Amino acid sequence: MRVGLVLDRFDPRQGGVEQWTHQFACGLLAAGHEVHVVAAHFSADQANMGIHAHQVPSYRSRLARASSAEKTLKELRLDVIHDMGVGWYCDVFHPHGGSRVAAFEQNLLLAPAWLRPWKRRVARVLRRYREFDKLLTRQYADDGRIVLALSGMVEQDLTRFHGVQPNRMRRIYNGVDTERFSPRHRRQYRDDVRRQLGLRDEVLFLIVAHNYRLKGVPTLLEALARLTAAKHPVHVAIVGGKRFAPYQRLARRLGAGNAVSFIGTVDDPVPYYAAADVYVQPTFYDPCSLVVLEALASGLPTITTRYNGVAELMSDPRQGFIIDDPSDPLPLAHCMEQLLDERLRKLMGASARHLALQQSFQRNLDSVLDVYHEIASQRPPRLSLPTSLQRAA
Repeated sequence: MRVGLVLDRFDPRQGGVEQWTHQFACGLLAAGHEVHVVAAHFSADQANMGIHAHQVPSYRSRLARASSAEKTLKELRLDVIHDMGVGWYCDVFHPHGGSRVAAFEQNLLLAPAWLRPWKRRVARVLRRYREFDKLLTRQYADDGRIVLALSGMVEQDLTRFHGVQPNRMRRIYNGVDTERFSPRHRRQYRDDVRRQLGLRDEVLFLIVAHNYRLKGVPTLLEALARLTAAKHPVHVAIVGGKRFAPYQRLARRLGAGNAVSFIGTVDDPVPYYAAADVYVQPTFYDPCSLVVLEALASGLPTITTRYNGVAELMSDPRQGFIIDDPSDPLPLAHCMEQLLDERLRKLMGASARHLALQQSFQRNLDSVLDVYHEIASQRPPRLSLPTSLQRAA
């Protein structure tokens, strides 16, 4: 099957969508499919992967970027075009960021209540948001494409904010590489990483995030301060991100400066999952967090919020805890305090690993391929030789 994947950056070091698409492309190649990637930026290692790279200009305008991708795609003989959120010319539209409108509404919760109506009014007139509206109208137009939703939460958002009918959507949760992310790495990495962090018997809470505000880092620091004030032996490691100086100042102001380590960007988070005791992500919006799946696969009890699509897979309190308000440090601190119990952590960690094994990346890949074959069975491939997909199928 000749598959076209469309995204802004084909580089697994950039973030969730980039990491997922890179791994997905590798899975397609391993299964014998021909993979074409249309993107504005490529990582240096793509040349050795075996994909067909088609670089498009990096326009500032998202509409111009989408039009450029469409022009390139029309020149290719592809059986399926799978867009990760860039444009509209596709058979499968896969918004890894969920609904932009829902994300905007959740971001508003980070602002004071009196400021939110003003931000909504400003958004209606700013050029960037007007361009988003035009882009979203075309992306969610009912022209026969299938929309992949990463969770039930995303399904509801796409219907509520974009008018996508349920029959046009397929719910496919993200998957995780359960070999790469596994409790067996603890023996190799745990002691060394904890020694580097200056830890002895402290319970280590981990978060992997780039957008600190959206992922709830301020709430986590407030909860940490409550635990340290109660003299609990705890430490938080924050992996990812670059601009963490304001959060270091916040931690010091809260009296928790010595109980938190800002690691910054790392090439491989596996050693930090191995060193951690609990994963915590009080996110304001996550369609289906890859890092939470990685933590579960690593056997870590996990605390997250109901605004995370992965929470739909979890059973509170079997694999961890699900909190309602990502801005409230009190319930978060309470959940963290309960997980100071080593016995409870072991029970939840085992259940977390069991859950992750049911959400493997291979299962994720197979589910998407099922959608590809559904498309093939219902209509001719887009701009493709009719026999090519039949041979692949």
